Amino acid sequence: MRLPPHRSHPARVLLAALLAPLAAVAALLVAAPQAQAETTICEQYGSTVIQGRYVVQNNRWGTGAPQCVTATDTGFRLTRADGAVPTNGAPKSYPSAFNGCHYTNCSPGTRLPARLDTISSAPSSIAYGYVPDAVYNASYDIWLDPTPRTDGVNRTEIMIWFNRMGPVQPIGSPVGTATVGGRSWEVWTGSNGSNDVLSFVAPSAVDSWSFDVMDFVRQAVARGMARDDWYLTSIQAGFEPWANGAGLAVHSFSSTVHTGNDPGGPGDPGDPGDPAPTCRVSYATSVWQGGFTANVTVGNTGPAPVDGWQLAFTLPAGQRVTHAWNATVTPSSGTVTASAAAHNAHIAPEGSQTFGFQGTYNGTFAEPTAFTLNGTACTTT
Repeated sequence: MRLPPHRSHPARVLLAALLAPLAAVAALLVAAPQAQAETTICEQYGSTVIQGRYVVQNNRWGTGAPQCVTATDTGFRLTRADGAVPTNGAPKSYPSAFNGCHYTNCSPGTRLPARLDTISSAPSSIAYGYVPDAVYNASYDIWLDPTPRTDGVNRTEIMIWFNRMGPVQPIGSPVGTATVGGRSWEVWTGSNGSNDVLSFVAPSAVDSWSFDVMDFVRQAVARGMARDDWYLTSIQAGFEPWANGAGLAVHSFSSTVHTGNDPGGPGDPGDPGDPAPTCRVSYATSVWQGGFTANVTVGNTGPAPVDGWQLAFTLPAGQRVTHAWNATVTPSSGTVTASAAAHNAHIAPEGSQTFGFQGTYNGTFAEPTAFTLNGTACTTT
């Protein structure tokens, strides 16, 4: 017997129509990458890992009052910071993120400790969030020691004060000023009884910056506070609060170390075995008599992410940079380096970041012909 053609029941048709988009949404939800859940740490020396490569630590070493930090995808914020200590003494704590080793706690895949004379560069970037109703500094803590130690106190501490609020000052006394990384700093030296301290204090608040940590390390060597055969053991960024501090934040942090066994590569501390990334640069210009703008796209065509990128190139003779956006370009002529801003320091594999600048020129206008990303030669399009 021949059966009649199958006919769908109207209710079933309607149900299928409703379920199809729901299934599609469910598939998207399953496939979408999940953001890292925020982790709050209130233990005195509690810590957690962010970005798979840096440690965030509470580090409440100078007070018994409660303190909590909440680790985010890219940094942390101080969510509780009770109490106060005298401003003529040590701070309450040093909540921070770090690359390297701190009292045997080493960040995943770090290349530190590393001998200073094997490090070609150590690009880092930071974006801070400040609050008005607290006494604190916002600072980097860079540790150097004659041995590759991963525990205890190192011989020399370099501090970079990006901001300070209230009547607080570095250890020791001022010894003058210095220009480091294209910025002017007040310089202080002293000892806290356990280690020597070299501090660089910004005359006014710095919200974000991308720079080479080795510029400051070389200052320590030049001042006789370290030697080239010493070791860099950790690069830390955070806050030293004396009173209150809830709401202070490190919005983003990155730290990379390029060593001699990583020639020209970015030295991704999250995976030291990753190959140096390849890169592609697009350089688009708009030119008028005596002036021009350049929009530069930096593409990562390698398999590993690039953090804290620096693009180096040589401006043709007669050209000078007068203004830049989405990057810091220094110096203004000759061989220049464009350093990422805090908000665009990360370039994912097959991703890109864009910056630009305006300049002047004399004679015939020309474009740069060679670019290097963190020391690696790029192709141009």
